[in-house]
Amino acid sequence: MEFKRSFLITFILGTSLTLGFAGGYYAHAHFDLWRDQFPVLNQAFDILGNNGLKPMPEKPALEYGMIRGMLQAYDDPYTLFVEPPQHELESNALQGSFGGIGVRLTRDLEGYVILYPFQGSPASEVGIMDGDRLIFVDDMEISPEVTIESVQAALRGPVGQSVRVTISRPPDNGQLEFIIRRAEIPLPSVAWHIDSDIPEVGVIELNIIAASTVQEVQSAIRDLQQRGAQYFILDLRDNFGGLLTAGVDVARLFLDNGIIMEYENRDQKIEVYRVEQPGEFVDVPLVVIVNENTASASEIIAGALKAHQRAQIVGTHTYGKNTIQLVFDLMDGSSLHVTSAQWWIPGLEPPIGKGGLEPDIYTETTPDEAGVDAAIREASLVLMRLK
Repeated sequence: MEFKRSFLITFILGTSLTLGFAGGYYAHAHFDLWRDQFPVLNQAFDILGNNGLKPMPEKPALEYGMIRGMLQAYDDPYTLFVEPPQHELESNALQGSFGGIGVRLTRDLEGYVILYPFQGSPASEVGIMDGDRLIFVDDMEISPEVTIESVQAALRGPVGQSVRVTISRPPDNGQLEFIIRRAEIPLPSVAWHIDSDIPEVGVIELNIIAASTVQEVQSAIRDLQQRGAQYFILDLRDNFGGLLTAGVDVARLFLDNGIIMEYENRDQKIEVYRVEQPGEFVDVPLVVIVNENTASASEIIAGALKAHQRAQIVGTHTYGKNTIQLVFDLMDGSSLHVTSAQWWIPGLEPPIGKGGLEPDIYTETTPDEAGVDAAIREASLVLMRLK
């Protein structure tokens, strides 16, 4: 490692003059190209910089604003620009885990960030206590103006790497500094329980479709079966999607053959996702619950199970998002999500993109004031009729 680092430093020093000249030439050429391609933008930029009362925004705020303006003109609701902190948190959620110190973050009345360590977490083991106020993460000062997302991103990092955390502790508010080694912190995408009224029914809630979701669904069903469940509810309410391939693999768990979905990129041939072999749970009785916030990869799951007549769908119309986004990492840790393809499920009418997936049984999907969940009750009744 030291040899590699020394070699890199030597290489950089030895080529700095050449790269500096080449970089300057490239930047000049690139700037001229920018001027040629967007002369009105360049003119407006010069006018604002020379005549505006306020100084021009610093990078990256100016660049970010230009990107957002470009995407607004592009006019696609799912082509998005995501800043670095949000992109890191999003990536963690889709991976199903992250390197962190294991704390919950809140704000006090003055807007300062307060720490609550999870039991057994790296933070609790070094001595972080409930109510500690976060002052610094490494050299980053945590003021009330810093967003929670930025704080979370700063605390996270590679597993095994350390982060320096400075806190103040009541009542005397003396400052303490801790060096905390990050550990892998799971972000479960699935929760499950036995139905409180019908113990033969297991309820599996999918919150996001992440890389770990397939294994979590398998663990959920096996655990519920050991606890006596014979019938299952797959609850996809408020699941905005996630990884397409993970959604396809969840559907495969319950199907024995056939096509799950097809998709097409611009000017390319149609691609097909099929069931390659019977899934582990092809024989378990199953009902799926959806609502207006069931979207994208979770619609693929519900739609494929409906198209194959594998499960009845209970709830309301789903969101209706039938496009695929590619995520491109930008050089500063931000990302660009670009709509690149459209998908559909053969044999499913009407198609999901036109008003969402139509449920087999319409019912309220929000619990009433007494806490009664009509969708769970209806799904359980459907399952009991299968006995």
